[in-house]
Amino acid sequence: MNGKRTLIDISVAIEADIPSDPPIMLPEIEYLDHQATVEQMTGFFPGLTKDQLPGGEGWAVEVMKLSTHNGTHLDAPYHHHSTMNGGERAITIDEVPLDWCFNPGVKLDFRHLPDGHVVSAAEVEAELDRIGHDLAPLDIVLVNTSAGKKYGQPDYLTSGCGMGREATMYLLDLGVRLTGTDAWSWDAPFSHTAQRWMETKDPSIIWEGHRASMDIGYCHIEKLSNLEALPLSGFHVSCFPVKIKGASAGFTRAVAILEE
Repeated sequence: MNGKRTLIDISVAIEADIPSDPPIMLPEIEYLDHQATVEQMTGFFPGLTKDQLPGGEGWAVEVMKLSTHNGTHLDAPYHHHSTMNGGERAITIDEVPLDWCFNPGVKLDFRHLPDGHVVSAAEVEAELDRIGHDLAPLDIVLVNTSAGKKYGQPDYLTSGCGMGREATMYLLDLGVRLTGTDAWSWDAPFSHTAQRWMETKDPSIIWEGHRASMDIGYCHIEKLSNLEALPLSGFHVSCFPVKIKGASAGFTRAVAILEE
C-alpha cells in the first residue's frame, strides 16, 4: 500500500458509567491521578519525599475490572462454542491466526433494517451486488447497523439488526474468516430474539450467527464505531487482538486504512 494514507478509528473507548453492556458485564474503572499515587512512587525509593518529585506528582494509573467483551473486542471461536470446524477444539484468542486480522475490508450498509431483524443470505448477496463487490477469501466484512450511532445510549443494547446463521454461513463459505458489527452482538439483540423464542420455542434461533462457528470457525468484532465514515470497499482493516492466554476474546483498537 503506497501513497497518501488515511487512518479511521472504528473502535469505541472502554468507558465506565454508560449503558455499553448488560449490567452483569459493565466495566469498572478507578482513576488514580498524580496526587493519589505519590506514595506509590515514593515507596520504591526509600527517603524520597513528595516535595522532591516534579510538581509533587506521582504517576497516573487506572485500576480496571473488565470482561474481555467490554469495548471493541474480537471474539475467538472458543467464545461461540467449545468446538469448531465440525468437531475440532475451538481456538482461543491467543491462537487466532494473525493473517485473519489485517485484510481488505468491505462494508455492508444495513442501517435501514429494523431493530431485531435477522439478516438472510439473500440480503447479504443483494447488498454485495448493490455495491459491486465480489468477496475474496479473508476479506473482512463489516456490518453497519442502526446501533452504531446509539453506543452509550439506553437503547443501544436493543438496537440494530443481527446476522443470522444463513447469512454468516454465506460469508464463511466464501472464505471470510473475520467479520464485524457496530452493534452489541453479531446476532440480533437478545430482547428481540427472546420474543421470537417465546413465540416459537425453537432453540436454533438463539445465538445462531455465533454458532455458525461450530461448522466453520471464524472471528468477529463487536461494538465497532464510526462505520458510516468508511467507503463501501477499497480499505484495509487492522484488528489485532490483545493476547490473553486461553481467553474467549481480546480487546482491539480496530482501524480502517485507506490508501490513495
